[in-house]
Amino acid sequence: MTLTKMDIVKSVMENVRFKRRLKGSQLFLFPELDCTFLSRKRAVEIVDSLFEKIKESLAKGEDVRIFGFGKFQVKFKWARKGRNPQTGEALIINSRRRVSFKVSQKLREKMNKH
Repeated sequence: MTLTKMDIVKSVMENVRFKRRLKGSQLFLFPELDCTFLSRKRAVEIVDSLFEKIKESLAKGEDVRIFGFGKFQVKFKWARKGRNPQTGEALIINSRRRVSFKVSQKLREKMNKH
């Protein structure tokens, strides 16, 4: 199964709750109702802003480290010679930056647990 952005949004909607500032008389009898849930629109805004912040940091060339998950690194690749496999024509592949991901030790242990 592939995890999509909407799966993350649904998880944020289900798990993030805000305490109410004003307490009604019934809330003392039912304390589990003393919270408000996020709307889908607000959850999408939160997830989008998180991804935008990650993209901005990577575009600047900064590393993004998420504790317990891993680290995104921007690596530079120099220009090099290459060839077109169909025609055999030699060409120059331009230099570029790429993103690599290194898994944290905690996530690696969790994935390899039997």
